[in-house]
Amino acid sequence: MGGQRENYYGKHGTPQKYDPTFRGPVYDRSCTDVVCCVVLLAAIIAYVLVGVVAWTHGDPRKVIYPTDSRGRFCGQQGTANANKPFLFYFDIVKCASPSVLVTFQCPTTQICVRRCPDRYLTLLTAPAANEMDYYRQFCVSGAQTTSKAPLELLRDKECPAMLIPSTPLLRRCFPALRAQQGVVMVGNQTTYDDGRGHRRNVTDLLEGAKKANVVLEARQLAMKIFEDYTVSWYWIIIGLVIAMVISLIFVVLLRFVAGIMVWVMIVMVVLVLGYGIFHCYMEYAKLRGTAGSDVSLKDIGFQTDLRVYLHLRQTWLAFLVMVSVLEAVVLLVLVFLRRRIMVAIALIEESGRAVAHVMTSLLFPLGTFFLLCLCLGFWATTAVFLSTSNEAVYKVFNESVCPFSGQSCDPETFNTTNVTRFCPDAQCLFAFYGGETSYHKALIALQFFNLFMFFWLANFVLALGQVTLAGAFASYYWAFKKPDDIPAFPLFSAFGRALRYHTGSLAFGSLVLAVVQIIRVVLEYLDHRLKAAENKLAKFLLGCLKCCFWCLEKFIKFLNRNAYIMIAVYGTNFCTSARNAFFLLMRNIIRVAVLDKVTDFLFFLGKLLIVGSVGILAFFFFTHRIKLVEDAAPSLNYYWVPILTVIVGSYLIAHGFFSVYGMCVDTLFLCFCEDLERNDGSQERPYFMSPALSRILLKGPPEPPKSADAQG
Repeated sequence: MGGQRENYYGKHGTPQKYDPTFRGPVYDRSCTDVVCCVVLLAAIIAYVLVGVVAWTHGDPRKVIYPTDSRGRFCGQQGTANANKPFLFYFDIVKCASPSVLVTFQCPTTQICVRRCPDRYLTLLTAPAANEMDYYRQFCVSGAQTTSKAPLELLRDKECPAMLIPSTPLLRRCFPALRAQQGVVMVGNQTTYDDGRGHRRNVTDLLEGAKKANVVLEARQLAMKIFEDYTVSWYWIIIGLVIAMVISLIFVVLLRFVAGIMVWVMIVMVVLVLGYGIFHCYMEYAKLRGTAGSDVSLKDIGFQTDLRVYLHLRQTWLAFLVMVSVLEAVVLLVLVFLRRRIMVAIALIEESGRAVAHVMTSLLFPLGTFFLLCLCLGFWATTAVFLSTSNEAVYKVFNESVCPFSGQSCDPETFNTTNVTRFCPDAQCLFAFYGGETSYHKALIALQFFNLFMFFWLANFVLALGQVTLAGAFASYYWAFKKPDDIPAFPLFSAFGRALRYHTGSLAFGSLVLAVVQIIRVVLEYLDHRLKAAENKLAKFLLGCLKCCFWCLEKFIKFLNRNAYIMIAVYGTNFCTSARNAFFLLMRNIIRVAVLDKVTDFLFFLGKLLIVGSVGILAFFFFTHRIKLVEDAAPSLNYYWVPILTVIVGSYLIAHGFFSVYGMCVDTLFLCFCEDLERNDGSQERPYFMSPALSRILLKGPPEPPKSADAQG
């Protein structure tokens, strides 16, 4: 039997030996993974230089202001177009060209105007109607409208052939079309004169406006969402404050009545899910027989107003199935793991005592959140400036067949080239910002570097927080007489040790994770590019790679978390800590599978309860269903915008508080496993765990698996 145990432990590392001098986190330690620390500092310096280059060459006006055919911004102060905020298309029908979806630019002359046209008028009829002064403001600046005949102006493309009543949308003029009994009309007509003596169908205008609007729909949606935030931001903050107060009360109560709180939490989640099932069924039954309620979700497509979906029976049926499945999963887990839940409660109670002795740990996630916001802000700002660092690209646009069509051109010298000789109707118009130059390719590489550094720094910040909390809670566990032997300011001491000695190790662990994450981004990009491809084998292999790297990322996160605990306790380098943590967990694999995951499940229920409570409150408030504050609720374009914001924010807040408990549980669990290997509970080698914890968790070291012969 002893030989079997030796072979079992030999496969999973050597157990820790008894050390009478060991009293928790090692204070006499040295710097680890110095090379990675130097690499991180060099990468940060390069990252700052990339930011400087982006801020120097970038121009955010390119995504704020529309650009005319000469590459000039509309409405930009200090320019000739300062008082011309709107972009006018000479021929909106040209925007139906497929090139719009590629270059985001219509192949027609575009100018900046003071206001969009408000009447229907053609260039041929304007002089006779004494409307030439009005028409002139929609011609190219410097056009000889007084000396040239209308046909000459049309030939030289200095004026549009016609004006159509238009309305501004995101600073662009689009035809003000209307529908009457399903027929699209402009004014009272279903056709219009194109200014050259030809009649066109109004649906051509609609098609051109739609294609031009394809690239603007997302921005229009963003503007409406921004408007909702401007009128509801203070209510969102109030909702997040409520979530923070509830989360704080919840974790404080866990300290004193963990058992009661866990069971109350379980019962509340079951009741809330039960009410969700009842509510979904009632809504589903109420819509029976209602006109239009049986329409399929596929038939209506995507709708930005989510209230449309709430009038469909299929929506509530889907909700009913999802909530019922979630309720069934929760009940099955409770039935089969009811005894293990009691053990997990004991571990949570011990974590509550540890948190009570290190109360500053509850506020520590705020510092981590602040650093993450800095990383996110730097990445977003750099990404915007990099994306606007490209130069303006001009292309040859023409109506007839031309061998130079689509080629790059220079508007300053275009009239002196051979293009105008072979293609008299060709124009050199602004197309987009970018190009195929080496500078443009370098910008793409810098964008990838920007994203990679964001992943690396964000993972580093999270790792720093995990090592700090692990060091503080390990100081609590390895204090023989609690709280007398707990060192002063354990959280700040752990933070100082992490920064002073283990920056390189944290950089190493976060670098490995960042590499996997950037590979996943590349795979998602390739998957997006291959959507239209017919190669099923390539799609299958890509799907397998995405699944494998997703699993790899989850495993690395789990391994890193436990490696950081070992770093906090022993001060070893990353690879050694990861190996020791992995073998320690393998030697206690049964306890890991039972205790660690059950506590994770209980914490998930706690977060679900907090998020669900705040989310339901936000839903009733923003949909004007609370009579006491019905008038105070703002009017919104999309009421789901603040609701989703509150739900996501509440989850992040609850996750921040519960992450402290989660890190505490993981640290105490690893320390508990080490305690079992180092000590035996005798007077000479007493356990460091508390008596309450030992009564429930103490099961002895894992027995090695028996061979088939031994079982026989």
